Amino acid sequence: MTAPHAPGFDFQVVHDEKLATYNAVVGGREVAGLTYDVARDNRLVLLATSVIPEFRNRGIATELIRRVLDDVRVQGRTVTIRCPIVRTFIEHNPEYADLIDPEHPGVTPGRTHMS
Repeated sequence: MTAPHAPGFDFQVVHDEKLATYNAVVGGREVAGLTYDVARDNRLVLLATSVIPEFRNRGIATELIRRVLDDVRVQGRTVTIRCPIVRTFIEHNPEYADLIDPEHPGVTPGRTHMS
């Protein structure tokens, strides 16, 4: 079993602000991504996480989300969650719950609608 913070191999995270995405890159190839929008108040609205099929079930999405949220924290921003994968990640890693914007949480545990 691998450590929860490290997939079976390492990857680089590339933040493309023009395309509003964080990408996991292995050997020069984008293998996963997390898309977002920037709200008027400068918070990030986390939209969707995807991993190409041949790289699924290796912990890449989990580690990508962790690194994105760490970057959000460093930037002093908050997030609105639209992506259910991010929601599940934060449910299992409550140390990131403080990054959820209290006025615009999005999809959170116990909530079925988005704000």
